[in-house]
Amino acid sequence: MSALDWSVLAAYFVVMIGIGVWSKGRVHTVVDFFTARGRIPWWLAGISHHMSGYSAIMFVAFAAVAYNYGLAMYVWWALTIGIGVGIGAFLWAARWNRLRAAHGVASPLEYLARRYNLPAQQVLAYSGALLKVVDIAAKWVAIAILLRGFAGIPIFWGILVTGLVTMVYITAGGLWADVLTDFGQFVIQGVAGIAMFFAVLSHLDGLPTLWTMWDRLPEGHGDPFAGPYTVTFFLALLFIKTFEYNGGMWNLAQRYMAAPSGSEAKRSALLSSALWLVWPLILFIPMFAAPLIVPGLANAEEAYVKLAQTLLPQGVVGLVLAGFFSHTMAMVSSDANVISSVITRDIAPVLMPRLRRLADAAQLTFARVTTFVFVLISMVIAITTEGQGMVLKIVVDLVAATMGPISIPLMLGMLPWFRRSGPLAAIVSWAAGLSVWAYVKWIAGSTDQAVVVGVPLVTSLVLYVAVGLLRPERTRDRDELVDSLNDDHDPART
Repeated sequence: MSALDWSVLAAYFVVMIGIGVWSKGRVHTVVDFFTARGRIPWWLAGISHHMSGYSAIMFVAFAAVAYNYGLAMYVWWALTIGIGVGIGAFLWAARWNRLRAAHGVASPLEYLARRYNLPAQQVLAYSGALLKVVDIAAKWVAIAILLRGFAGIPIFWGILVTGLVTMVYITAGGLWADVLTDFGQFVIQGVAGIAMFFAVLSHLDGLPTLWTMWDRLPEGHGDPFAGPYTVTFFLALLFIKTFEYNGGMWNLAQRYMAAPSGSEAKRSALLSSALWLVWPLILFIPMFAAPLIVPGLANAEEAYVKLAQTLLPQGVVGLVLAGFFSHTMAMVSSDANVISSVITRDIAPVLMPRLRRLADAAQLTFARVTTFVFVLISMVIAITTEGQGMVLKIVVDLVAATMGPISIPLMLGMLPWFRRSGPLAAIVSWAAGLSVWAYVKWIAGSTDQAVVVGVPLVTSLVLYVAVGLLRPERTRDRDELVDSLNDDHDPART
């Protein structure tokens, strides 16, 4: 990297810290810190929702899949998310917003104590928090691998620098800092992604590359389903991503909660869905074409780094690297904020009831400390493991497979068609889904990704519905909660 590249990267870090300092002035209570009090415009919420699904893992592990299998990468990842978020725009977006507006909910799990009971809320909170900290550790490793590839910086220092900057702005600015960082990421990714896109086209056959490169790529790279990424795997991921990206991945629920109203939350979801269907194609075209430009890579995870070093001029390489940092830091800060909300609002008050009586300023301080500690723990895990074999393994096998059992009681509990399912259904579906995943993955030793990912989800879904039908646990309070979310009248406008 040149001095110009380093200057661009340094400027990016300064801007991120500046965003945190500016956002701090907009945060006065924990409600501001976790949901921005519903003041984020729908278009900004939609962009933030979209960008929160990216991290540097896309340019490491996913770039390797695109290098080895081609078009299938877009189909099983971006397409499933785009369709899933579009479905969620009509099912969940407004309901998440009404939880905040009508019931004062500041954490995605806060309503579960009323919808089910306290034990059901707690098992989902603890298991989801443990999952998130490992997930984020993988993302620290991904950005450190990229930094090592670009500049030869050891993984330890890559994780440390990125983590410390993230700690500063997310601890200070809360959700406002997170959302504004997402917007900055959107701009940086747009410039860097378009630069790489046209650099690849210019290096090959110009615009005709979009349809001529497929005949020159290895066989099967133009197929929508290839290798382990089968139709069954696609359908399993579609179910999982529908839950995950509409609130099962808790931080994305916050985007809907932070919009001004239910109708605007729906608009933000539709915007995010459209972006998922279109924009990843621009980003993946260079990855698809990489075997023609940097053939024979021993480590396919270096594909995007090699492309940037081969094709991009000084300064733009620094911008691309800033984009990588932006992806990871934005996603990590998003997860840190929502985990802090779950710990602050759902877990800690159960362990220490006196926390419920803290003044607003003390609650805000506790939320910031929790955010800081979460980021720190994830950094320690990443540094300790140094990412040996963990990046794609965690993202696909662990996160995708276990997110279904965790998110099904959370998501379906808001819908009126599942009002018969109560605490027993929630806990049974959660426990059985995770148990089946552990059996399939570690005891049976299955290597079929469709089985590892899909079977736990189907198990949880079937049991959640079946237990609700066989042993309904409807109460007046639960019905009133569900009905309040199903009402077309927007509580935020009353």
